[in-house]
Amino acid sequence: MSMQDKAEHKGEELKGAIKEGVGKLTGNERLEAEGMVEKNVGKVKHTADEIRDDLTDKD
Repeated sequence: MSMQDKAEHKGEELKGAIKEGVGKLTGNERLEAEGMVEKNVGKVKHTADEIRDDLTDKD
């Protein structure tokens, strides 16, 4: 997996966390939920990247 893909997935996770925080702060439940979803999608993609790297790692 390229470093660019990993950075994009981490960025997606961070963007979601920020959006979730702003939603909580402003009382906007919809924004909070969208942020939570984006954050978790980023986490899943990041975990998939790590698994893919582990499986393709040749010792």
